[in-house]
Amino acid sequence: MQLVPTQEDVIDILRKTGGLQKGRVEPVGMWGDTFVEVAATMRYYQYARILSVGLTRKLRTNTELRAMISELSIVAPATGGLPVAYGICEALRAKQVYWAERENETEPQHFRPGLEPHPGEKILLVDDVLRTGKKLTELKRMIEERGAEVVGLAIIVWQPSPNCPDFAPLPLYYLAKLENPAEG
Repeated sequence: MQLVPTQEDVIDILRKTGGLQKGRVEPVGMWGDTFVEVAATMRYYQYARILSVGLTRKLRTNTELRAMISELSIVAPATGGLPVAYGICEALRAKQVYWAERENETEPQHFRPGLEPHPGEKILLVDDVLRTGKKLTELKRMIEERGAEVVGLAIIVWQPSPNCPDFAPLPLYYLAKLENPAEG
């Protein structure tokens, strides 16, 4: 395996660990013959480390991000993004990790009181899979409302749905891109 895992390496790791599943309905209302469950892979430390370190090597190619690593905070939607967030924070030696959570799918995400980004803070959004972009869009808005600055996005697998937003001009880093499933 190379310093940054190739798309084929990532897919192989997902297959070995049950992170790439066949014939399953996605929880976001889409049907596909392949379902990605990165959490199944991130439960194995050795694979979580390979994926997290590989993703940080891509992040370090951006000179602006590399210059702010010591002040960079990592923010993820719980729960799928947390293993990725901690892996990236450890590999980068970034400042800290925040997460947003929700009680159920009908309620908005929220930060726990006292555990949220501060004005002027530089934020890297991370998640395990980017499909619809709803969670990351909501999270980005919450961060910006607090006066913090989102400087990039990092995900393990990009599997964009047809309506997935374009986060440009923010840089988007990912290890593998898979075809999107059909909306159902």
